[in-house]
Amino acid sequence: WSTSSSTAPASAGSSERRRPVDSASSVTEPQAAALSTLGSGRQTTTKASVLRAAACGAVTLLALATGRRRSLLPALAGAVLLLVLHDPWLALDFGFLLSVLATASLLTVAPRWAAALRRRGMPGRIAEALAAAAAAQVACAPVVAVLAAHVSLVAVPCNLLAEFAVAPATVLGFASLAAAPWAMPLAKGLAWLASWPTECIAGIARAGAALPGAEIAWPGSWTGALLLALLTITVLMCASGLRVLNRPWLCVACALLLLLVVLRPTPLVRPLTGWPPSDWRMVVCDVGQGDALVLATGEEGTAVVVDAGPDPATVDRCLRALGVTTVPLLVLTHFHADHVTGVRGVLRGRAVGAIQTTTLEEPPEQVESVRREARKAGVPVVAASAGERRRAGGLTWSVLWPLPPRPASPAVPAPPSREGEGANDASVTLLVRVAGLSVLLPGDLEPPAQRELLEAHPGLGAVDVLKVAHHGSAYQDPSLLSRLRPRIALVSCGAHNSYGHPSPLTLSAIRASGAVVSRTDTQGALAVTGGNGDGAPPPAVVT
Repeated sequence: WSTSSSTAPASAGSSERRRPVDSASSVTEPQAAALSTLGSGRQTTTKASVLRAAACGAVTLLALATGRRRSLLPALAGAVLLLVLHDPWLALDFGFLLSVLATASLLTVAPRWAAALRRRGMPGRIAEALAAAAAAQVACAPVVAVLAAHVSLVAVPCNLLAEFAVAPATVLGFASLAAAPWAMPLAKGLAWLASWPTECIAGIARAGAALPGAEIAWPGSWTGALLLALLTITVLMCASGLRVLNRPWLCVACALLLLLVVLRPTPLVRPLTGWPPSDWRMVVCDVGQGDALVLATGEEGTAVVVDAGPDPATVDRCLRALGVTTVPLLVLTHFHADHVTGVRGVLRGRAVGAIQTTTLEEPPEQVESVRREARKAGVPVVAASAGERRRAGGLTWSVLWPLPPRPASPAVPAPPSREGEGANDASVTLLVRVAGLSVLLPGDLEPPAQRELLEAHPGLGAVDVLKVAHHGSAYQDPSLLSRLRPRIALVSCGAHNSYGHPSPLTLSAIRASGAVVSRTDTQGALAVTGGNGDGAPPPAVVT
């Protein structure tokens, strides 16, 4: 993600979820960008992102040329209407929404702020640039929070630094596009020249993102967006000296209340909601169709995390609710997206000691994604090894699977009999002990690997808690359940998922074994409490 939280009205960037959002261009030099964007719209009329960028750029250009910004709001509304009539899918396009918001902020908010800054003695060009960047940030930040589940604190200064490179990058880039059909060598030369200011923008974004405290976590939902908008309005009212009901302290109180609603500090939330329970030993986060588990170490704010789920925002929200700030180890059982895509959410704002993964690096695109996030966070990645034993506080665990490859055999623990089974059967499997409870975490092991696991560990016996393999799918080996005889069985899956998880057959078999079944799709996050011995209450599940 770029450090910027705003988008230029002349931007032609994609609206794909969780892609970088372009920097806001300066109102002091937008004519070139707008003109070149109009030219690109003429050449590539079928590209929706270019069409909406060209329309917003045209409105901005007219506003700057005529000096009548507010009067061009109807023109912006008309452009939006025509574009949506041309392509109704734009109504669901986040890039389109960001372009419209940024353009509207430049037409309405930026001139007022620039005038206020000039009255305070700031030079005109600097005032206009700062007002444009700040206005676009304020307008777009709530939507960016929905997409990224964070709020950038360095977007405005990074945008100001990047503005000087926006115009040359845009002009040279579109000049290269215009020259390509007739003079490819010239087009390549122009593109090479454009790469210099473009790399400058990317470098500023990377440097800003790497700064300590560059962003804060924020609820990645429309409720979070509304709270951010209300908080921004409150802060602006306080900063402007506007008195609300002649009581300026009311602004401060509202801001603090909104912050508490968003951050939800555990010491304040627990007495009101009862969640999380104070004696939680293990939590299965509600991350939808995926896995993310948290194991308590007994030390304040410290937990081991197993898998990260499919979305950074959901696992981050779960860890924040639990008050987890330190993760000695993040275990990724295998590299399927529903277990690893949320890695960034675990890394965000936390001290993570290491990431441990399976030895089978498939699929390669997810492997590279995990390694990229680890490099950015400066966290080492290590491979799990069967027989390995570890401890963190009062938490101990051993790695049971995957076994090292046999001599002269492929490095896959069990030969797959169905497509995609190889990665599942290479899942890191942990036997955990916490507060006297024994917990087996088999990842997404399929029946072939489940049978080999039992053969490789004949001493593996009854456990207190079983995280049901592969989200409770129908593919389970009956001998695993009969050997383990769990008291509690936990199923992590998404509501109304298309896979039919959990399978009714699997649920029936678990219940027939005497285990109590809890599932995230109907009960939400699951916390295991209690323990064994020393007068501890028996294990139970709190939702």
